[in-house]
Amino acid sequence: MRRRREYFRIQKFRRVYDRSSGKFTFNIAYETAAKLTPRSVAVAEAFGLGLDQQRRFVILDNVELKISPNDVVLITGDSGSGKSVLLRALLQDLGDEAVDMARVHVARSKPLIETVGKTVEEGLEFLSRVGLNDAFLFLRTYDQLSDGQKYRYRIAKMIESGKQWWVMDEFCATLDRDTAKIVAFNVQKFARSLGKAVVVATTHLDLFEDLKPSVHVHKRFGKEITVNYYPNEAAKECSLVKEMRIEPGIRDDWRRLEEFHYRSPNLGAVREIYGLWRGYELCGVIVYNYPPMTCMGRNLVLPKMTPKELNKKLSIISRVVVHPKYRSISLGAKLVKETLPLAGTPYVEMVAVMAKYNPFAERGGMQRVVFQVPGKEALKICDVLEQLGFNTKLLGSEFYVRRKLEKLSPKQMAMLKEAFIRNSHPRLHKEIAVNRHRAFGTKAHYVEGVENADIPRMAKLIKVVGILLQVKAYLFWENLAFQHMQTRKP
Repeated sequence: MRRRREYFRIQKFRRVYDRSSGKFTFNIAYETAAKLTPRSVAVAEAFGLGLDQQRRFVILDNVELKISPNDVVLITGDSGSGKSVLLRALLQDLGDEAVDMARVHVARSKPLIETVGKTVEEGLEFLSRVGLNDAFLFLRTYDQLSDGQKYRYRIAKMIESGKQWWVMDEFCATLDRDTAKIVAFNVQKFARSLGKAVVVATTHLDLFEDLKPSVHVHKRFGKEITVNYYPNEAAKECSLVKEMRIEPGIRDDWRRLEEFHYRSPNLGAVREIYGLWRGYELCGVIVYNYPPMTCMGRNLVLPKMTPKELNKKLSIISRVVVHPKYRSISLGAKLVKETLPLAGTPYVEMVAVMAKYNPFAERGGMQRVVFQVPGKEALKICDVLEQLGFNTKLLGSEFYVRRKLEKLSPKQMAMLKEAFIRNSHPRLHKEIAVNRHRAFGTKAHYVEGVENADIPRMAKLIKVVGILLQVKAYLFWENLAFQHMQTRKP
């Protein structure tokens, strides 16, 4: 039997990995010869080439890399220069100590929150870390994500793996350059905070500042290679943040980003709005409101005040939203930190569910005082809803709630309305108020509103109960400079 001609053959492949010193040594070369085909014969004849002539290519010639298990390694070079060969050799040496991003398991048909972390809380933490911290995103599947979101998800899975080495070929190759810089910044931030090593390969040279590698390998064609070592220090902020500024905003700014926030678009009584801009692009918005009359946790930091005093001295942050593209680079914290002194009041408070999983407000200078538990009014209404067959975990779904309400008998509906009347709450008053001159209306207005409420109105009231049942963080900030100025006034 005639032996088939080989036209590609690894001639030399040797590598040594000394774990004690963290030193990798590589020698890789290959030979090629033309494969016999009618066209290759025609080309060989035209240019006077010998088809049996083999050419030897050296990719790595006794290359030594010293990499510790917490280094950030950037491998750059043109396509075809041997970056992937080097990366595969590193992967083989590291074995089970490494996770290859390309081989991360993805459950495509399940909601994201079902596929990350051992518990709901752990899953929310992993997803929030990588910028997938939108309440609606938690419920999407992998196939419903954009390319950038898929990349972030895979990073979350790498973190979850617990492996010491994170390896990524064609790093951010499919992403636009802004998203690539954000991802690069986050990868090094996560790895350094967890004491992990990162090894990435890319043709792009614009990620150096955001990845801030401690080892940079630049691979050229042939055996030429350059290796530089730097201090292993984290990049403090993404390079894109330097291009951003905060300016006073208007309601239209909020409306441009409201679709990316999980709460109602209704802002209520606004005190201040500020926008975060990058050139002409709106990247984020923060909204300050006048405070509600009551708020659990407030009594732990402030004395009892009249409504007039509260409006004068206290603001509440009601909305913070960052465009999904720019999440996970601390823009929420930036919005809070830089606008707190601009609120115009000596005190600012914030109540947020997301603050349990993403402490951006604390990083922005606020103090977490307490986790708010559901009030007795909401719990009592919840008991009645359960008696009537409601799944209280689905109270946020207006479609579900309306369908359940439509099936109630007149007697059951009267029972439900009685529960709302007996267990009134300022937030429920606000929802049902009919007196436009008083934000919360009177008790008589509230009772009348509940008694006359149709199914859509009752569905909205029940949705408010769902919000009241959430465990939220209460955060507080005191403007010491403001207080000092007030005491110095004659």
